[in-house]
Amino acid sequence: MSEPQLTRSALARTLRLVAPNLRPQAGLVAGGTLALLAEVAFRVAEPWPMKIVIDSVLSSLGAETGYAPASLVRLVGLGAALIAIVALRALCNYLATVSFALAGSRTAIALRRRAFHHVQTLSQQFHSRNRSADTVQRLVSDVARMQDVAVTAGLPLAANVLTLTVMLGVMVWLDPLLSLVVVAAIGLFFLASSGSSKKITSAARRTRKSEGQLANTAQEALSTIKVVQAYGLEPIVEDRFVNANQTSLHAGVRSLRLAARLERTTDVIVGLASAVVLVGGGLRVLAGAMTPGDLVLFNTYLRTTMKPLRDMAKYTGRIARAAASGERVANLMEVQPDIVSPADPVPLGRVRGALDFEDVTTEYDGNEILHGVNLAITAGEHVAIIGPSGSGKSTLTSLVVRSLDPVAGRVRLDGHDLKDLDLTELRAQVSVLHQEAVLFADTIRENIRMGRPEATDAEVEAAAVAAGAHEFIASLPDGYDTVVGERGGTLSGGQRQRVAIVRALLRAAPVVILDEATTGLDPASSTAVLDAVDRLSRGRTLLAVTHETEVAMRADRVVWIENGRVQLDGPPQRLLAESPAFRAWAAAGAAQRELLTTAKRGPVPTNGRADDAPDGASRRTHVHQ
Repeated sequence: MSEPQLTRSALARTLRLVAPNLRPQAGLVAGGTLALLAEVAFRVAEPWPMKIVIDSVLSSLGAETGYAPASLVRLVGLGAALIAIVALRALCNYLATVSFALAGSRTAIALRRRAFHHVQTLSQQFHSRNRSADTVQRLVSDVARMQDVAVTAGLPLAANVLTLTVMLGVMVWLDPLLSLVVVAAIGLFFLASSGSSKKITSAARRTRKSEGQLANTAQEALSTIKVVQAYGLEPIVEDRFVNANQTSLHAGVRSLRLAARLERTTDVIVGLASAVVLVGGGLRVLAGAMTPGDLVLFNTYLRTTMKPLRDMAKYTGRIARAAASGERVANLMEVQPDIVSPADPVPLGRVRGALDFEDVTTEYDGNEILHGVNLAITAGEHVAIIGPSGSGKSTLTSLVVRSLDPVAGRVRLDGHDLKDLDLTELRAQVSVLHQEAVLFADTIRENIRMGRPEATDAEVEAAAVAAGAHEFIASLPDGYDTVVGERGGTLSGGQRQRVAIVRALLRAAPVVILDEATTGLDPASSTAVLDAVDRLSRGRTLLAVTHETEVAMRADRVVWIENGRVQLDGPPQRLLAESPAFRAWAAAGAAQRELLTTAKRGPVPTNGRADDAPDGASRRTHVHQ
């Protein structure tokens, strides 16, 4: 995914991104803030028992400190006070941490859900152009990093800023002259960090981008593992992964090096400030401007104040990396869906399944695919759509579920323009069977139930019986409770298609679309799938994109599309009688099917051609009119 030029800071974009999901957690944030303020107050009070003890002891030794001489009761009381202050500070810190952690977790969950919902609304063109692994990393890893940093860095940083502000005020009250040293140290820190934080954010942005590319490389290698192993590509793929890993490493090291440099610069500033206060404070005590207890109190506050500076340097790097992650999620959320429901959709009512394509023109990446196509399909009609690869057949059927919209013309369902219909309601009226029947890594029963989630087990099994798939499902080790692998990889291609057909049958949509549903199957599996399709499409409108002769001959009507235009349109028997081109196409398909059937039965002469094998790539002959 290309990253847009940024006009706002990464942190500002991140805050704007999470704001809608953070608002419902206002109560938790308010409670955590109150606990945080109380914790800061107890932190400020913590050194006072020590100061009073020192000045009281020195008063007992004859020094003028302004405090009563020390006594056992006084010392025990101050010790008890210190214990109470530390205990209350710890309790407040615990409450603040838990409150902010809960708010952060709930916000992250809501943001991830919002982002995932948004990604699902984006067009198929978006998903075809962008790498899925990088998108997944934005949804999972980047959101998790934002949540983690909000708790591990954001909360301590807020506490440190409050502590720094309050303690600086107390130090000015104790000794305005010495407090100038602290002010100078804080100024030096912000001067050093202002440039570094931008560099860290930029480096972190490159790190996250390179990590996304690394995830893409790994995902591509694993998803194509059959090809990788079959062609012995392991060394090449491994080199690509190693190179992507090395790029990610270099980007990550640069980000960490910049953060470490800021932390060490802060250590030097803190050391200088401590040394100046140590010398200057000693001189102030000798001059009678401060008591020894005041100097101890001031030094304690100085150490407490310098700790936030050290932490702020450390958290600057973390927050910069979180901002880079937030920026990546924000970029994803700013992608606008191409296809949405209208503000006031037209109710569909009972759908019959009549489809009309009126002067339809489509484009993909600026290239025109369909050129003014006109096609009327009556309710319940079975239409086979054939033609050369790349001629626009799948594009035509994609219009029915609005995977894309025409740039000119319109598509109607039962007389309603599809753009006037609610997208979810429209897609509920269509069952689509793709060339690759994708199943989820779940049981066969649950995969079928995806067609209609509220369906009972009895309805699931009844659909399987109606589709002619019950017998093979029941023969599996666990029957309907058999868990299939990722994308249904533990089943054969024909079995996956038949499960997908049962799912479509359970959906009971009035329009059925087959997109090369039998491609790659052997003749026996293809016939079984087509028989199941016949049961599925009975009484329904069927659009079947195909290169298979048998699919076309079973249809009521054949539409030949070539170069984005309708070249032939009519019943298959009439086209056989009237069109030499269609006769040649049908004859070539029948010969190919016979060849595959013969090869399945036993060895036949193949003239040395590897693609005559039934398990090889299926050869198809396309006759152009």
